Amino acid sequence: MPKKKTIYKKKGNVIKDLTRKLLKLLNQDPKNSFNYKQIAAKLDITDPNGRNQIIQKLEELKGQKKVEETERGKFKILPLDKYFIGTLDATTNGNAYFICDELEKDIYIPARNLNRALDKDTVRIYKYSRKNSSKEEGDVVEIIKRAKTEFVGVLQLNKNFGFLIADDAKMYADIFIAKNKLNNAEDGEKVLVKMTDWPANSKNPFGEVVTVLGMPGDHETEMHSILLEYGLPYEFPKNVEAEAEKISFDITKEEISKRRDMRKDLTFTIDPKDAKDFDDALSFEIMENGNYEIGIHIADVSHYVQEKTIIEEEAYKRATSVYLVDRVVPMLPEILSNGVCSLRPNEEKLTFSAVFEMNKKGEVLNEWFGRTVTYSDKRFAYEEAQELIENNIDTQRNNSDNNAEKEVSSTLNQQLNCNVSSEISITGEAYTVAPEIVSAILKMDTLAKKLRKKRLQQGAITFDRVEVKFNLNENAEPVGVFFKESKDANKLIEEFMLLANRKVAEFVGRKKGVATKNTFVYRVHDEPDLDKLMSLQGIVSKFGYKNKIDTKDKKTTSSSLNQLLQDVHGKGEANMIETLAIRSMSKAVYTTQNIGHYGLAFDYYSHFTSPIRRYPDVMTHRLLQHYLEGGKSPKAEGYEEKCKHSSDMEQLASKAERDSVKYMQVKYMEDHKDQEFEGVISGVTEWGIYVEIIENKCEGMVRIRDIKDDYYLYDEKQYALVGQSTKNLYQLGDHVLIKVKKTDLERKHLDFTLLEKIGK
Repeated sequence: MPKKKTIYKKKGNVIKDLTRKLLKLLNQDPKNSFNYKQIAAKLDITDPNGRNQIIQKLEELKGQKKVEETERGKFKILPLDKYFIGTLDATTNGNAYFICDELEKDIYIPARNLNRALDKDTVRIYKYSRKNSSKEEGDVVEIIKRAKTEFVGVLQLNKNFGFLIADDAKMYADIFIAKNKLNNAEDGEKVLVKMTDWPANSKNPFGEVVTVLGMPGDHETEMHSILLEYGLPYEFPKNVEAEAEKISFDITKEEISKRRDMRKDLTFTIDPKDAKDFDDALSFEIMENGNYEIGIHIADVSHYVQEKTIIEEEAYKRATSVYLVDRVVPMLPEILSNGVCSLRPNEEKLTFSAVFEMNKKGEVLNEWFGRTVTYSDKRFAYEEAQELIENNIDTQRNNSDNNAEKEVSSTLNQQLNCNVSSEISITGEAYTVAPEIVSAILKMDTLAKKLRKKRLQQGAITFDRVEVKFNLNENAEPVGVFFKESKDANKLIEEFMLLANRKVAEFVGRKKGVATKNTFVYRVHDEPDLDKLMSLQGIVSKFGYKNKIDTKDKKTTSSSLNQLLQDVHGKGEANMIETLAIRSMSKAVYTTQNIGHYGLAFDYYSHFTSPIRRYPDVMTHRLLQHYLEGGKSPKAEGYEEKCKHSSDMEQLASKAERDSVKYMQVKYMEDHKDQEFEGVISGVTEWGIYVEIIENKCEGMVRIRDIKDDYYLYDEKQYALVGQSTKNLYQLGDHVLIKVKKTDLERKHLDFTLLEKIGK
């Protein structure tokens, strides 16, 4: 555990942080000049010694070209082109980088220049070139906004005070907690601490214990710690729960009369087998002209969650549901998310629908958007729908298109209690599915494949990543690892959700082929970073993948990336290369400024299909209904602010979800310390190699000091550690044999012992 840190005391009458104070003061009024007496008065410094320090510091800053002497004894800050506002990206070694849209490159901020700024804080910096060097650095002169003031960590208690040792590796200062601020927390407990002050004469910030979470390593303690580390709640305020309880499940005749009644249309849901909230349902009918009417029906959350209510405020604050390994932290209270809004089977529900007339080629001929009332005839798990597709696909292929069409049309016209049926078995108990539902799923599977093929031809990129899942026992402990892969049933749902999202965005954002100025919530994805793509090319070539990533244009880039992803699929290094490929992509975000979605190859794209778990979808529903009623475009500013908040919360939720997976991986590996595993070197650094175990995707580190057969140095060009005597290489992508050396649940970290390098 880190050593206890002491508080800095004033040394004599030296004014602490005088440089930062002077620059901050002058920066507040950059057009005017001030003499040392005026500055001393503003800083509340009255003694001669303090004034002399100001005079000396002003001369020093003039020499550094940070201020200028406009006339004898009067100073002003240098032109503002040296000062920038942006965000800090801290590293775990105590330094940071300054990120600002105005600058071409990120600016390095050494630890000595941070001036109490922390990771993700919004700051103002002074940019300068190092002496005798062209390398640029920055100096934080003002903290404009703290990114966070609450930290999770372990309490280290002394007799009269304590320190929080933060879990966040980027928090470089322990937080001092006075005895009367401990809130009955005990030594060694995990706690949530709020940073309340950072005195000028203290090396450490001051704080108070807000919540005692429990002992480190306890499952509930660690799960709650993950959520609170990212400022995510794990329970609803009582007043929000109470308000949700008042919502009625009843659907009145008056409400039905305002909507399109689609209760008689064949409708079903396909979701994960453990899902409780069903956002979306599909309906399928064969029209008299032989075309298909396909409905994508989405829970009408905006009907129940009204603006300017406490439920709405809480939903916006959360902005997304969070999916940890062992639990869901929903955006909406359970009575809404799993009850009144969930499209459960054999229940009438209020929905918001996108209905399309499609031909056999998968082309959309007509579209309709609006509020509906629906009735789900059947609920499928993905595995059940997949079995239907796999059991019937060969039969379907053996028929000609015409015969298959006649068969589908015939079965769809039968009643639900007809005798011809398909049998499936998922949990060991076989049961039958009515033939019209089987036929609908098979036909929609065919259409989904055509939609997907067209997307890929237009330049979409397919990241069909394997997802790590855990088998948990009754105590939520991991007893097994399995991989979840996207199959035809998943892709069927994906394609029709993509279709609805795209068509809704086009309906609002484009009229007669011309972009409108209507304010709307778009999901956008910018073009990839070419430098990162070239770096990816260098890495994959080490694995023997010779096909180049062709960046000539959008289609060649996506086509070559898809080929690479197809080539690596199923290989030991697949997860690593797919991860690197994703990192070369820009992040998808919400915004009112449409630039299209590069990864999906859509010019217009929104999120419409998951309002139970995503706040932007609720905004999309409201705006769509507003335009359907003939409303004028509202101002974009408020929606843009909500989009940014939603994007930020989505990123925090993703980090929490990844941390929960890492925690479970470490916990799982605690019981496998005596076992040998084959892994792939997934990262190489100057302090060691990262190895990903092939059979369970758990990643850990082999520290360079623990490789005993030689003295190794990091070779950045070869992505390798090189033995100085033997010239032996441990290179990115090499297969190695390892054992678990150490598991650290608190840091969610694995240390491995390297046994040997093995052939692929």
